[in-house]
Amino acid sequence: MVGLGLFGVNRARADAAHASHVVYHLVDPERVPLALGNLHNHIAGTGGSTRLALVALGAALRVFRHDAGNLAVAEDVRDRVADGVSFYACANTMAAQKWTLADLLPGFALAEKGGVVLLADLQAQGWAYLRP
Repeated sequence: MVGLGLFGVNRARADAAHASHVVYHLVDPERVPLALGNLHNHIAGTGGSTRLALVALGAALRVFRHDAGNLAVAEDVRDRVADGVSFYACANTMAAQKWTLADLLPGFALAEKGGVVLLADLQAQGWAYLRP
């Protein structure tokens, strides 16, 4: 019984302590559904108390074009934006492709110094970093 009591205490501590800010780094287009699912689960698991952001760069950004034709991704982004998730597009990728924010699904902001710079800056501010 003592072991169960200790587990209960450790579990309570783990439940009480969670990251208040988390940034997801997304480069691989095939991982877009996984990342969007992770965001959904993260919100559900924390009751929406965690500030979440997703920084997309490179090939992954193509999946978020409004003309990509992926209704499931468009719906997931819309729902996550409604949940308060911040979506950022790498300015370097955007410039290389000659895209503007109007080319992407609604809800994206520009990571003006580049996606990797934004990721490093957020980590310096205490954001937890995840790369699905």
